[in-house]
Amino acid sequence: MSNRRTGLILDFGGVLTTPLLPAVLAFEQREGLPQGACLTALYKDEEGVRITSDLERGTVSQTEWNEFAGKMLGVPADNLMGRIFGDLRPEPLMINAAAAARQAGIKVGILSNSVGLAPWDLYDGYELERLYDAVVISEQHLLRKPDPELFEITLKLMDLPAEECVFVDDTEAYVRAAEQLGIAGVHNQDPHQTVATLSELLGVDLTAS
Repeated sequence: MSNRRTGLILDFGGVLTTPLLPAVLAFEQREGLPQGACLTALYKDEEGVRITSDLERGTVSQTEWNEFAGKMLGVPADNLMGRIFGDLRPEPLMINAAAAARQAGIKVGILSNSVGLAPWDLYDGYELERLYDAVVISEQHLLRKPDPELFEITLKLMDLPAEECVFVDDTEAYVRAAEQLGIAGVHNQDPHQTVATLSELLGVDLTAS
């Protein structure tokens, strides 16, 4: 009996897309903000952390977040989330690896902390429902990573036990949360290395086109 893992769970932003930080830095430059302004206002400020977590859980709308963040940064709120992440692009290495995994019979799911779905939709154009076996967007479950329940929901939708799955995220804390549940974790810092690691863990060459 093979011990090959049969499930792959992928974060979205920063895994199936290009990295988040360069996009944020480009936004700051366009808006004439000091480098690191977004990190300071939204991820180090206590209220900024709270409202961003609420956005991920779906208890605050993207429009409400835009208003708050616009005031914190001193910039217009109109489509602010879309402007911040406007430079994000698909990451072909990871998208192709996911397709290769599915072709090899591995179930592939998406587990993503939401940034709101309107007025700007991060997932637009990626055809998640068609290309993946399960799609879990945090706000639709009123939870956010690293909540174990959100991982459990994903496993249930994929109809796989934790021990048969690998989880990839660009946030190390979320990878560690998955590992606590028995899921193999991969911290995505370089897509080439991630694809090589996944090929080994899944027993499939994911570099094949």
